[in-house]
Amino acid sequence: MFLIAVTSCPTGIAHTYMAAEALETAAREAGHEIVVETQGAGGAVRVSQADLDRADAVILAADVEVRDKHRFTGLPTVVSGVKRGISDPAGLIREAEAAARAGVRTSTATSTVPGAAAAPATKVEAGGSVGSRVRQWLMTGVSYMIPFVAAGGIMIALGFMLARIAGGDQGAVEVTQIPITDLIAGFDPTSGMEWAALLFQGGVAAFGFLVAVLAGFIAYAIADRPGLAPGFVAGALSGVVGAGFLGGLVGGFVAGFLALGISRLRVPKAVASLMPVVVTPLLATFATTVVMLLVIGRPLASVQTGLTDGLGSLSGGSIAVLGVVLGLMMAFDMGGPVNKTAYVFATGGLTASAIADSSAALTVMAVVMAAGMTPPLGLALATVVRKHLFTEAERENGKAAWLLGASFITEGAIPFAAADPLRVIPSIMVGSGVTGGLVAAFGSKLAAPHGGIWVTPLISGIPGYLVAVVVGTLVTAALVVVSKSLGRGRQAVRTADEELALVA
Repeated sequence: MFLIAVTSCPTGIAHTYMAAEALETAAREAGHEIVVETQGAGGAVRVSQADLDRADAVILAADVEVRDKHRFTGLPTVVSGVKRGISDPAGLIREAEAAARAGVRTSTATSTVPGAAAAPATKVEAGGSVGSRVRQWLMTGVSYMIPFVAAGGIMIALGFMLARIAGGDQGAVEVTQIPITDLIAGFDPTSGMEWAALLFQGGVAAFGFLVAVLAGFIAYAIADRPGLAPGFVAGALSGVVGAGFLGGLVGGFVAGFLALGISRLRVPKAVASLMPVVVTPLLATFATTVVMLLVIGRPLASVQTGLTDGLGSLSGGSIAVLGVVLGLMMAFDMGGPVNKTAYVFATGGLTASAIADSSAALTVMAVVMAAGMTPPLGLALATVVRKHLFTEAERENGKAAWLLGASFITEGAIPFAAADPLRVIPSIMVGSGVTGGLVAAFGSKLAAPHGGIWVTPLISGIPGYLVAVVVGTLVTAALVVVSKSLGRGRQAVRTADEELALVA
């Protein structure tokens, strides 16, 4: 058969491409041809019309809305989450085979119209549980916020690093005091301090959008386009009242539900056409403004201040305990809700002031990144030191896991965990917990929210950070090898007993 697949995940980084590779391998092993369209962060190379014309079935393995899904209307279609594309690609291939043989022609058309501009990607399952839908709404906002965090955080960190080189110990302070008007009026390309100021100002500008983008796309996920305006306004007002990241998160939900409620009102036909573009955004934005400024703004600002002060007061043993907890969370579901909760907690603390003051929030970011690197690295090491404990496919995955782990893509551990969860998950959790505790104890700091080993120059306290990653990798590999060896020994004993029983 000739199959087509589309893979896509909220962040468009790891799951998207891992699912594509797994589906390609499973299809080859089943004797089929397959073309996979990855709708990831780097954009998508669309399947050709010729491929669509000869396709027997389509697999949509996605956690966000598949763009231009109308192309697959009339083709037998299998729909699943992107994680199943990684953990059970053979099962998806079998379902596609069955759908093609049955000749079931399903309509997969959506509100997307051929030739129309694609809307921002999101997916909320109408039949999902409340918890599942809340997570999907939140992850939609987070997925659009991450590029701003990455660009802003790295630019600010680079600006400070260059300022210290050009201006000495006080350079990091001086660079924040260079007015942007001076850069515009008379930029000196030979001045290291002015280049540092340029990086700093660009990073601060990117950070200025964080909360608004988070709130805007949470509201968009809830109410579609009518939620964008009130959502962005909620995020902007959160900054005005000092509620920060927490205010944007809550404000996004408030704006989304207000817009959704207003858009569902029954109105005369003459007004209905104006509802999505004028009436709903206007009323929802006004209602959001009232709620943010007069009802929840000040209480959320107080909570945000308490959280910031509490994080700043952590030191010694208390921050080491926090490091262990965050490390365990990062490894628990390898890119799932618990992992993303820890990641969002870390990125939420990244602000221009936190980076300038080198606060404890930067230690939290270092903890989360290091702890997210060790699961794939530890498993990759285990496949090298005890090859016979792993299948050929797992050894191949181990080769890729080196790069995935080094790049802070925790999802590189998923194929191993899916095959042997009871041994792998506890092992990688212990390794990540050790790493998180050590990074916190060493006091390493990091302003970049992503990049893994490739942003090492931006780390404060590099030796301690690298030691923590190496120790966590060794602990993970050792525990995986021991647990699999014990399991293999028990299996051998059972096999011997069964053979004796047969002889008897």
